Amino acid sequence: MSKDFIKDTKQHIENVRKYIQFMKDNLTERAVNHDKLKLVPPEAQAYEKVNEKLKTLKYGSEEYKEALKGLKPALDHHFKNYRHHPEHFENGISDMNLVDIVEMVCDWKAASLRSDVGDIYEGIEINQKRFGFDDQLKQIFINTYKLFEDLDLGE
Repeated sequence: MSKDFIKDTKQHIENVRKYIQFMKDNLTERAVNHDKLKLVPPEAQAYEKVNEKLKTLKYGSEEYKEALKGLKPALDHHFKNYRHHPEHFENGISDMNLVDIVEMVCDWKAASLRSDVGDIYEGIEINQKRFGFDDQLKQIFINTYKLFEDLDLGE
């Protein structure tokens, strides 16, 4: 092997490591700061009022949508401040980056665990209609949720 090939390949490997580290650092920051505004005004009081009710409602149902109406000011505030929600952007998911998408996917999965009737795979179907993403992205979400199936959250 030539020295140039070895040098170029080692540089490529190092560049990939740097990009992965950059993504990891961004995801770590998102993990630390995820939804912190739900714990302080103006969001905390609004979410607390509907928290128990939402646990019993099926995501996307008419009853669920009705319960969210009382959250509108808090949701508007939340979406304005957090990039992991498609509602944050004028063009929804199309304006998001991969860090936003990863946080969103994790958020959707965790939200499905809060509900007594949560099903992440039904949620993907609902969200595909709601946010207009294509079948390829839907399959990527499904593949990702399969990674989580054996994850023990220690609950």
